[in-house]
Amino acid sequence: MITVWGGQTSRSIRVVWVLEEMGLPYRVRQVDMLAAEQDPEFLAVNPADYIPAIQDGDVVMVESIAIMEYLMARYGPTPLAPTPQGPTFPAYQQFLHLGEAGLATLMMPVVVSRFIAPEAERENWGAAWCLQSFQKRLKLVSQRLANSPYLAGEAFTAADISVTYALNLGQRNCGITLGDAEQAYLARTTGRDAYKRAMERSHEGVNA
Repeated sequence: MITVWGGQTSRSIRVVWVLEEMGLPYRVRQVDMLAAEQDPEFLAVNPADYIPAIQDGDVVMVESIAIMEYLMARYGPTPLAPTPQGPTFPAYQQFLHLGEAGLATLMMPVVVSRFIAPEAERENWGAAWCLQSFQKRLKLVSQRLANSPYLAGEAFTAADISVTYALNLGQRNCGITLGDAEQAYLARTTGRDAYKRAMERSHEGVNA
């Protein structure tokens, strides 16, 4: 049984979504990142104290994109990951990583500034720069969606899972305004049954 350590609105939704798309058994263990004292069992899994993390037998991993790639490689093949020889692979690979490295990571200084920093430090140059950079990199997503319904092409892939999380994070917590094409895209990705199940499981944290 795969254990996912995560939170209700965290990057762990990417992992749970992949698990649901692939039909793999798993359980969710909730982690409260704002708790005064962290769960020692979780810290034994990830002493760096961030989520998500997984346990799969003797395998322990952190970093949402790395976990996604591990699951697809270990338990695939799966349509979520195009073959390296296929024509959609380059776009898939780019947007799989853009969703975190180019988009979601930029939102973290904004989130901590707005919700955690002292009042006098919430409007700061670094957070403003991150917002501007997010908007620039969002143009890559917009350009791609002008030519195809999903980021790798005609079919839904793990790249869409990666970027959907980032767009939702920007929209929900950082005041990002998405255009009609991006909103329609999110309606397609989050309308999937596997996404709905993943959200339910992430909120409940119950065993499969």
